[in-house]
Amino acid sequence: MPFSHDMVCSLAAVADLINTAPETGGPDGLGGPTELEAFVKRHEMSVGPVTPADLDQVRSLRARFHEVFTAPDQATAVSRLNVLLDRTQITARLTEHDGFPLHVHYFAPGASPAELLAADCGVALAQLLVEGEWERLRTCAAPDCDRVFVDESRNRSRVYCDSRTCGNRMHVAAYRARRRA
Repeated sequence: MPFSHDMVCSLAAVADLINTAPETGGPDGLGGPTELEAFVKRHEMSVGPVTPADLDQVRSLRARFHEVFTAPDQATAVSRLNVLLDRTQITARLTEHDGFPLHVHYFAPGASPAELLAADCGVALAQLLVEGEWERLRTCAAPDCDRVFVDESRNRSRVYCDSRTCGNRMHVAAYRARRRA
C-alpha cells in the first residue's frame, strides 16, 4: 500500500484494538487497565498513565471501530466513520520524530488513549476510504475466526488474519479434504 508510515501504524493499531474484543473469538484483550497499558506500549502511544475511565472509553471506541470494519458496504462505512469522527476532537500538529520525516498527528499532546485512537485511527480510516480502498478492511475468511485486518497486499488478495495460523490451518484442511477425495 502506498500509505505513510503513520497511517500503516494507525491502521494496524485499529485492527489490533478491534481484535481485543470478545466478539472476534477470544477473551477480552482489554480486560483491565494492565491490558490497556500493554496495548498502549505495544503501539508506542504517547499518553499518560492509564485509568479505569480510559479503559471504558477505549472499549466503547473499539465497538464503534468494529462497526466501521464490518459495514456491509462503503456508504455504510462512511456513515459510521462520520458519526465516530463527529464525536472526536481532532488537533492537527506537524511533527518529526523517531527518524521519520515531517508528518501530521491528529491528536493533542496529553490526549487520553481513547482521544488519541479516535483521532489518529479515525483519520487513517477516513484516508483509506477517500483513497477508494474500503475493500482492504477485512474479516478473516476462516470459518471459526472473526478477527479483522487491513489487507496490505499489492493485489488485495489476503483473506486470512494470519497466514501462519488461520491460513495454514485452512490450507491443511483443504489438502486433507483433497487427499480423502
